[in-house]
Amino acid sequence: MHRTIGSLLVANRGEIAVRIIRAARELGLRTVAIFSEEDRVARHRFTAHESYLVGAGRAPIEAYLDLDDVIRVARRARVDAIHPGYGFLAAKPELAAACAEAGIAFVGPRAEVLRALGDKLAARALAQTVGVPVLPATGPLPRDHAQAKDLAAAIGYPLMVKASRGGGGRGLRVVESAAELSELIETARREARAAFGRATSRSRSWATSTETWSICSSAIARFSGGIRSSSSGRRRRP
Repeated sequence: MHRTIGSLLVANRGEIAVRIIRAARELGLRTVAIFSEEDRVARHRFTAHESYLVGAGRAPIEAYLDLDDVIRVARRARVDAIHPGYGFLAAKPELAAACAEAGIAFVGPRAEVLRALGDKLAARALAQTVGVPVLPATGPLPRDHAQAKDLAAAIGYPLMVKASRGGGGRGLRVVESAAELSELIETARREARAAFGRATSRSRSWATSTETWSICSSAIARFSGGIRSSSSGRRRRP
């Protein structure tokens, strides 16, 4: 059933939120922004028609991951829909489910789709079961760096270490050689933990322009050609 959307809450921050808010305003929608305490003077807050504090007392990233408070603000602002942008809560099925329960439209896949595809390890396994070609990749990387190097060697360099959830190129590092691997795995894990609240990683070969872009976790993947036009590619393109 289709519904008319007249108001939209953007559950993100910074330039991502600004672009969504501008597009929504051009469509004539009432726009609502959320902001952490540290973002109280951020541009996205003042681009929207209304803005509300979220995650009071929490660290900057944690504030935007406060699902219960995002839904509280959405109800208070009486919005018709929530747009998550990318990163933060975008790939969390819990947000889509909470929106459905609250009678708010979620601008994104249904919760069951996110459960199947939001985790890139699970998405890769699903793709394999239906015969979709996938690049060489590992499962979740072990904490033992020597074991991780053995897995990486089996794939070949250059390769990519990527967070299993989230997006926007966060938790993603291109590794050119074994000498860089340990440091970049830990960098990817820290970034994923800060951005998405979890740090599972895997490696895989580097992406081609024709790959299905739901693949890794902090895993390894081999470089195999051109870069797909995506947020991750743009952030890591030389």
